[in-house]
Amino acid sequence: MTYQTLEIEFKSGAVRIWMNRPEVHNALDEIMIAELNDAFTKFGQNTDVHAIVLGGRGKSFSAGADLGWMKRAADFTEEENHEDALKLARMLQAIAECPKPVIARVQGAAFGGGVGLTAAADIAIAGEHAKFCLSEVKLGLVPATIAPYVVKAMGERQASRYFLTAEIFRSEKAADMGFVHEHCTDAQLDAKIEDLLLALNLAAPDALDTAKGLIRSVSNRQLDEELMNETAELIARQRLTPEGREGLAAFFDKRKASWVA
Repeated sequence: MTYQTLEIEFKSGAVRIWMNRPEVHNALDEIMIAELNDAFTKFGQNTDVHAIVLGGRGKSFSAGADLGWMKRAADFTEEENHEDALKLARMLQAIAECPKPVIARVQGAAFGGGVGLTAAADIAIAGEHAKFCLSEVKLGLVPATIAPYVVKAMGERQASRYFLTAEIFRSEKAADMGFVHEHCTDAQLDAKIEDLLLALNLAAPDALDTAKGLIRSVSNRQLDEELMNETAELIARQRLTPEGREGLAAFFDKRKASWVA
């Protein structure tokens, strides 16, 4: 499929999804939201894809909501606004629950929805000039649809500050609070991404999907008998899957597993 707002690159089992509206700093509108949802849904189901990298062409990762889209939404009814917001929420869910590992490659501005995209990814790497801002309250709005992902990624205490003050925080601060996993020079961004992709290529595809689901299922739960049984059942099933059997056999045979290129 040809996209209006995205550029797709395939390389060594990874797909790079580039938001490609550099003239507006990759601002999100209804077309880009629909296309991101479609791309992550389709590539998430593609057995030839091992990982997905989300990046932005030009100077910015994503500057948040497109002004034209915001103007159109200002004339919507409450019901229309609800449906419009749900499309953004479903797109973020498609990224967060994508069966493939998702890496956010963040450079320049990541404002509003751009912060949400960063938070929805499994791994986020930010360049030295990356800057983040939850600016919604300055517009009389709130970062509602992105909140579940952003609060989880930065923690409730940090969210209390940045949701309310709309301050800009830069890549070093984002890394310090754990919102991004690592920050580096802009020149190092692609090398860092390649290192991550090499690591992911050693993992079994279905095990990666299951590991992502495991994180969601144990997050914020108390360790009790029910959770212990659930996790015991999961590893018991996983050991008997074709990947589990092949991975252990390859380990004991001192050879590469079948999924390793």
